[in-house]
Amino acid sequence: MENLYSRILSLLPSKNEIKRAISHFSKREYFIFLSFVFILCLSTIIILQNINKSFMVEVALQGGSITEGIVGTPRFINPVLAFSDADQDLVSLIYSGLMRKNSDGTLTPDLAEKYEVSKDGLTYTFTLKNEIYFHDEKPVGADDVVFTINKIKDPVIKSPKRGNWDGVSVEKIDEKTVKFTLKQSYASFLENTTLGIMPASLWEASPIELNDANTKPIGSGPYKVAKVNKQSGGLIDYYELAFFEKFNLGEPYIEKIILRFYPNENDQISALESGEVDQISSITPSNAQILKEKNYRVESLTLPRVFGLFLNQNQNQIFTDKNIITAIDLAINKDDIIRDVLLGYGVAIDNPIPPNMINYQKLNKGNNISHEEKIKKAQDILSKDGWKNGADGFLEKTTTDKKKKKTTAYLEFSISTGNAPELVKSAELIKKDLENIGMKVDIKTFEAGNLTQSVIRPRKYDVLLFGQVINHESDLYAFWHSSQRKDPGLNVAMYTNAKVDKILEDASITIDEKSRIKKYAQFEDEIKKDMPAVFLYSPNFIYIVSKNIQRFSIDHIIRPEDRFLNSYLWYIKTDNVWKIFSE
Repeated sequence: MENLYSRILSLLPSKNEIKRAISHFSKREYFIFLSFVFILCLSTIIILQNINKSFMVEVALQGGSITEGIVGTPRFINPVLAFSDADQDLVSLIYSGLMRKNSDGTLTPDLAEKYEVSKDGLTYTFTLKNEIYFHDEKPVGADDVVFTINKIKDPVIKSPKRGNWDGVSVEKIDEKTVKFTLKQSYASFLENTTLGIMPASLWEASPIELNDANTKPIGSGPYKVAKVNKQSGGLIDYYELAFFEKFNLGEPYIEKIILRFYPNENDQISALESGEVDQISSITPSNAQILKEKNYRVESLTLPRVFGLFLNQNQNQIFTDKNIITAIDLAINKDDIIRDVLLGYGVAIDNPIPPNMINYQKLNKGNNISHEEKIKKAQDILSKDGWKNGADGFLEKTTTDKKKKKTTAYLEFSISTGNAPELVKSAELIKKDLENIGMKVDIKTFEAGNLTQSVIRPRKYDVLLFGQVINHESDLYAFWHSSQRKDPGLNVAMYTNAKVDKILEDASITIDEKSRIKKYAQFEDEIKKDMPAVFLYSPNFIYIVSKNIQRFSIDHIIRPEDRFLNSYLWYIKTDNVWKIFSE
């Protein structure tokens, strides 16, 4: 081997021979030689860089900050009383629950190490992880879980989440174990356990509504309060949140998240355009369109909201006639509402189950007939039902009783709705469509508070243009079960159907998903038969997001505050390292 190596070396020119050869080069030959040497070196460097890149991957680094603008002012930053968007956004970042919803909609243990469910589905036993802490370094224990749930169940406190925990008792088994006992199995119970857990020691000393911790919260979530800034009048101007090093799902990447609060959307947008904030949420379609044209990053997702015309037969008897309701449904051009009101940020619907409940997509199949064909069909239905144009151009029907007494009925009704621009514009488009087939429609708009107190609660409306918020399919019970017809129930269609009642009752306690889906399919079929409402659209949640954020997702959010569920995985800064060092 050594002899072979020596022979190869002997064939190569020596250093002196190379020098002598170069010394005999002409200027032209010398320039060509140096050019080839330069190309060789450059090519070698490029090849080595490409080889190096092939072994490297981009990884997230800690650091950076994000500032978000929010409309409203926080008041109750705790999981028991949080109601406003500002409250709930902060709760989502500051608190952790036994379980956490992932960005893909699935649930994963958070503070819990594991959980066990009894065969009858009535008992859930959770075991807490070891070394889980609140932001003040105190450990999270079973007492904190029991305290939080009991505060929600306390009728004096009137927590907006109390309904989720009716019929559920909680007890401490030991310092790390908590047992929930249900009066009846509850399909969506695990989702309840994403509720943020509060430190009992911080809240026991004073009534929850008066506790200073409402604005100086301590949780165990990915971010903790580092600074609270108040205006001269005492209103909170912004919160500066710092990442929590001991967050049990891993230290967050973004170092600071700052939430700034504004009185209205216009101020929020001004802050975005001036650079005071990096991102803003819950934007109207018109403003989203403007910002998109200015090259802002606009993310949107259809929320489980069902907007429709809810018909009150008790107030106006014409809605006992299904022919009239069918004609209304056919005459309304829902695509016009999506295009002209929502500017594409929403989808047309025909069912009580929101389209983004993935398991029900197969149920929401529309037909392909044109709107002109639908108009003709609606007119034919009304004509066959005896409705004719009167002197004023609107439909009327004359009937004769046994005593040959003639009675004339008029196809007219009012639509009551809120004074939000999107609702008003939708109502106007609906009125135009219905008047096109001879129906006389009066639009009544109300301030949000007056709509609730003077119209919805006493059920004083012919038709209510209204939106249902359906966080889970079990919420359908609140909107359609006959027991919810009267205030404070949410059955605004005043709908009664014993079969539907039984379906909803059975579905709410059916744990098996396939069986539960079949029941909701039956529910949908019954609603279609009875037509207690005309379903219109589901709007999008619109979020203006910083272009710097990576690993961001809102694909499966149910509520606006869900956008922060995976905030601990967001990152801004990156570096390139060899694959073997990234694992």
